[in-house]
Amino acid sequence: MAAYMITPTLQRVLLSAKHVSFQSRYCVVAGRARYSVVYDASEKTFDKILIANRGEIACRVMKTCRKMGIKTVAVHSDVDANAVHVKMADEAVCVGPAPTNRSYLNMDAIMDAIRITGAQAVHPGYGFLSENKEFAKRLAAEDVVFVGPDTHAIHAMGDKIESKLLAKAAKVNVIPGFDGVVENVEDAVKIAGQIGYPVMIKASAGGGGKGMRIAWNDDETREGFRLSSQEAASSFGDDRLLIEKFVDNPRHIEIQVLADKHGNALWLNERECSIQRRNQKVVEEAPSTFLDPDTRRAMGEQAVQLAKAVKYSSAGTVEFLVDSKKNFYFLEMNTRLQVEHPITECITGLDLVQQMIRIAKGFPLVHRQEDIPINGWAIESRVYAEDPYKSFGLPSIGRLSQYQEPISLPNVRVDSGIQEGSDISIYYDPMISKLVTYGATRAEALQKMEDALDHYVIRGVTHNIPLLREIITNPRFISGDITTNFLPEEYPEGFTGHRLTPEGRRELLATAAALYISAQLRSQRFMGNLRVSTTSQEQSQWELQVELEKKSHLVSLSRSGSSFTVEVDGGSVEVSGEWNLASALLPLSINGNPRVLQCLSRDATGQITLQYLGTQFKLRVLSRLAAKLTGHMPEKVPEDTSSILRSPMPGSVVAVSVKPGDMVAEGQEICVIEAMKMQNSLIAARAAKVKSVHCKAGETVGEGDLLVELE
Repeated sequence: MAAYMITPTLQRVLLSAKHVSFQSRYCVVAGRARYSVVYDASEKTFDKILIANRGEIACRVMKTCRKMGIKTVAVHSDVDANAVHVKMADEAVCVGPAPTNRSYLNMDAIMDAIRITGAQAVHPGYGFLSENKEFAKRLAAEDVVFVGPDTHAIHAMGDKIESKLLAKAAKVNVIPGFDGVVENVEDAVKIAGQIGYPVMIKASAGGGGKGMRIAWNDDETREGFRLSSQEAASSFGDDRLLIEKFVDNPRHIEIQVLADKHGNALWLNERECSIQRRNQKVVEEAPSTFLDPDTRRAMGEQAVQLAKAVKYSSAGTVEFLVDSKKNFYFLEMNTRLQVEHPITECITGLDLVQQMIRIAKGFPLVHRQEDIPINGWAIESRVYAEDPYKSFGLPSIGRLSQYQEPISLPNVRVDSGIQEGSDISIYYDPMISKLVTYGATRAEALQKMEDALDHYVIRGVTHNIPLLREIITNPRFISGDITTNFLPEEYPEGFTGHRLTPEGRRELLATAAALYISAQLRSQRFMGNLRVSTTSQEQSQWELQVELEKKSHLVSLSRSGSSFTVEVDGGSVEVSGEWNLASALLPLSINGNPRVLQCLSRDATGQITLQYLGTQFKLRVLSRLAAKLTGHMPEKVPEDTSSILRSPMPGSVVAVSVKPGDMVAEGQEICVIEAMKMQNSLIAARAAKVKSVHCKAGETVGEGDLLVELE
């Protein structure tokens, strides 16, 4: 029998095997697990945990608790009574009405829920009370464990001013800026001038892109100070602001850390989070294409230095800005679980929620730094109920009339807290899900993301899948040449959807024509037989006209079984498929290439809406005779929008700056609309006199509602 030497590292790996996560069905590659569904039943943690959150993160925490044999308690507002996280929990308690300050931020109600249910610990998720030191103190006072860091770490890192000073003391690279609290608007202008433009104005408390503005001059500083302080007060109950130098063309790269109560701390590699809009992340990946091993190690070691300096104990994230020369600067530390934590789980094999629960109970880490791998590549797309054609994503509300996640595809994970029939309301974050794909290489992970986005069915709300798919197929993104300015640089006039190539246009026209004929042929049959018995044989050739983007195209089709040969725009396209018109997905072969389209709508007039390469295209298919007759139809005159201001999103009116009779200049603020805790200043399109005002502060408005009329 051969003898084997067990090294110290191998001993640690064997010892930790019962704690290391083996990936669930979502992120498996080559039969090897990515994070664990196996937990040590003998390692006693808690009997019952209350999750002080909602939506996908509440569901995510509950999944791990269930695997660990821990009962869960959900809290919910009255409008969330039928939410998925409520149904998933073992118990649920209503903590108030829809507004967050009366429900999910209502500490008194949540403390009552803890007493009623006998929960021993609270996991806060992210957002809401996750970084609220007063909440953590109240839990400690009642001997309830907070699944997160101690209150001193929350306080130190939750305040961006204090955290920056502590980072300096811990010898962590920091961004130049003003280390105190900005007192007023004029103080802000003075400080910005001393630092030098551009500057970043940001809320001292909180995160998530709220309360943040970039200013390039004094006027933008004044406006940024006002809007950021209002957002900060609304989101965090703290309107203090700080100002620091804005690093132009940076990358946003963060380091995941894990620390226990025994002085042990690890860095779990990095996440690239540079694709952002309005300072909020849209697409993340792990690892980063930009970092080399030496820079990664230096950033990781500084992140651990900071964690140890504040005696941190839990999962946390240290965020850095990295310039083109790989100089990195401390941005902030989030003392909670990050939205994008799944991609770290995929490449390291660790279940971060499990680790947080173990640490909260007092168990030491079972891993060493040299045990932490980078296995493969993971991409996360944040799927939002947003209109990507408006400022890269203004919130949309509605009911999910049809919803189908692409979890049947291999190496795809979807973290969500909604289901078919769920409502997306103005009260909460518009996130639908976090779509994660995993591959042995970045190219493989990107291809899987492309497939997953094509297979994702969302009906009833406007969503940002068109933008997500364009990002992950963008040549610049594929090459890894990205910064936080990626979106405005690639789409300087705003996002307009997928731009069709001549070949893509022919594919789309041919598919619409073939779909139209397939529907016509199906309508001729009933129970497998022709409706008109005297018809001797079915037609096999057609002449049609297809309208797309205000242009008409003559199309000729011939059919053989389920395949069509389509002549259009001087080219020939072969389209074949099952043509299941009842299915939400339309898997086809187009010129031998597999494509998955979605038919979003079609009617008897030939109007067809197809989702092709992520973007929705409206087409109209007509017979040659019908096409001739449409020329006699009157056209609808578009509304003159230069004299009116409509709400671009659903939300609540925070302020109205004008009244009837006022003169306004082009670009002057007319009112401020708050949606999902983000404040948006609406301005006049031209200089004019205000004719009438149809809204007032405190009112709720819907998308398209008339706000102000100009003469």
